[in-house]
Amino acid sequence: IVHRAELDADGILTRLKIVDPSFFNWPALPVALTDTIVPDFPLTNKSFNLSYAGNDL
Repeated sequence: IVHRAELDADGILTRLKIVDPSFFNWPALPVALTDTIVPDFPLTNKSFNLSYAGNDL
């Protein structure tokens, strides 16, 4: 799990976001699938080991 915290100038917590680590890899999937065929999708998808459930944390 990845925690992102934002603090203001006084060091007070203003924002906290918790996400699954695979969240940051989702934008790479369309790039990896460029110029491929549909049957390549499962192999490419599993290569990134993306979490569907963790994407909505």
